[in-house]
Amino acid sequence: MDNSMNEKSHRSLIEHTGGKSLEEVNGSIEVPKNASFWRRLFAFSGPGALVAVGYMDPGNWVTSIAGGAGYHYLLLSIILISSLIAMLLQYMAGKLGIVKQEDLAQATGNRTNKFGRYALWIMTELALIATDIAEVVGGAIALSLLFGWPLLVTVFLTAFDVIILLLLMKFGFRKIEAIVMTLIVTILVVFVYLTILSKPDWAAVLGNYVPRPQTMSLKAAEGLDNPLFLTAGIIGATVMPHNLYLHSSISQTRQVNHDNPEELKEAVRLMTWDSNIQLTLAFFINSMLLIVGAALFFGHAQELSGFHQLYDALNDKNIAGAIASPVLSTLFAVALLASGQNSTITGTLTGEIIMEGFLHFRIPMWLRRVITRGIAITPVLIIAIIYGGNEAQMDALIESTQVFLSIALPFSMAPLIYFTSSKKIMGPYANSAWVKWAGWLSFVALTAINVFLVWNMFAG
Repeated sequence: MDNSMNEKSHRSLIEHTGGKSLEEVNGSIEVPKNASFWRRLFAFSGPGALVAVGYMDPGNWVTSIAGGAGYHYLLLSIILISSLIAMLLQYMAGKLGIVKQEDLAQATGNRTNKFGRYALWIMTELALIATDIAEVVGGAIALSLLFGWPLLVTVFLTAFDVIILLLLMKFGFRKIEAIVMTLIVTILVVFVYLTILSKPDWAAVLGNYVPRPQTMSLKAAEGLDNPLFLTAGIIGATVMPHNLYLHSSISQTRQVNHDNPEELKEAVRLMTWDSNIQLTLAFFINSMLLIVGAALFFGHAQELSGFHQLYDALNDKNIAGAIASPVLSTLFAVALLASGQNSTITGTLTGEIIMEGFLHFRIPMWLRRVITRGIAITPVLIIAIIYGGNEAQMDALIESTQVFLSIALPFSMAPLIYFTSSKKIMGPYANSAWVKWAGWLSFVALTAINVFLVWNMFAG
C-alpha cells in the first residue's frame, strides 16, 4: 500500500512531456487575419516585453551604474553592441519557435546525445540560478530601502514571490504580458526623469556610442573594478542566456497556420518587430543607467559600493547636487523592485521550459520555483549572515553572477546559431548569409572576451 501511494505521489509531481512548449498557453492567443498591420502587431506584442525584462534586471543596474561611475560614458559602446547582438539572437530564437514549433531546449535536446543534453541542461540551470540570485538581491534591497526592514528579513520575503506568480498565471498569458509591460514603462519613466534631472553631457553620450580601441585596453582605476570585468558583466547582464530559451517558447503563444507560407512569414516578421521594439526600450533603459551613473556619480565610484549607497546618494546634495531629494531615492527603489518582480516572472517560465525541453518532464510550477529560489537564496543568506547585511558584498555577488552569465552565454548561442542557419532544419527560413556570419562573429568575439577574462581572473 505504501509503495502504491509513493508511486501515485511521484506521478502527481513528475509529469513526462514530449509535446508542445508551455502547452497550456501554446497557440492560445488569436491574431486577427484581415486587420491592419498595427492591429496585428498589437496582437503579436507581448513576448518581446517578457524577453526585454531580462535585459533590465537588477544585475544590469550594478554593472551599468558602476561602469558610468567608474569610467564615465566610455562603456556606452558596449551597451550598444550588446543590444544589437541581443536583437540578432532574439530574432533567431523567436524564428526557431515559430517555424519549427520547438523551443531552443527541445531543439537542442532532440538533436544532441545524452551527455551533451545533460551538460547543456546543467549549464543552463546554473545560468538561471545566477539570474535568480540577482533578482533576490535586487528585490530584497528594494524592500529594505522602501520599508526599512532588515535585509535578512527581506531576503526571506523574496521566497514568497511564487504566490504572486501562481495568482498571475490564473489570469491568462495576455494579462501577464500586460502587467510586465506596465512594470517596464514604470522603470522607463523613472529613469527618463532621473536622466533629464542629471543633465548629462549629451555630446559625450552620443560620441561614446562609437566603439573606441581604448575601451578594451583601459587600466583599472585605483580602487575600481577592471573595465574588462565590467565589460563582461555588461554583456552578461544585457545578453541573457535564458532569454533565448524563453523567446523560442513564448513566440509560439500566437495562433499561426503553419500550412500557409504567407501567414508563417508574416508571423516571423511581426515577432521581429515586437522583439526589436521592446529590446530598443531595454537599450534606452540600460543606457540611462550608465548615463545616470556617469552624470551624477563619476568620481564617487568608490563611495557607491551598493544599492543602498546609490539610494542615499540620490538624497545627498554633496554627491547628486541640487537635484538630490527623497523623491528621487524612493523612485529608484520602486524601479528596482519592479525590475526584480518582472525578472521573477520570466525566470520561472524559463525554468519550466528548459526542464521540459532537455529532460522531457516537468514538475509543478510552485515546486520548481521553491527549488530554484531556495538554491538562489542560500548564498545570499550566507553573505547576509556573515557580513551582517553588508550590501557591498551583495553587489559583488551580483557582479559575479553577471560575469558567469557572460561565460555561459556561448553555450546557448552556438546551438541557436547552428540550428537557425541550417537549411535542413529551417528550410527557406534559414538565416541569410549575413545573419549567420554576424551570429558566428558575435559568438567568437564573446568567447574570446570570456577566455581572456577567465585567464585574467586566475592569473590575478
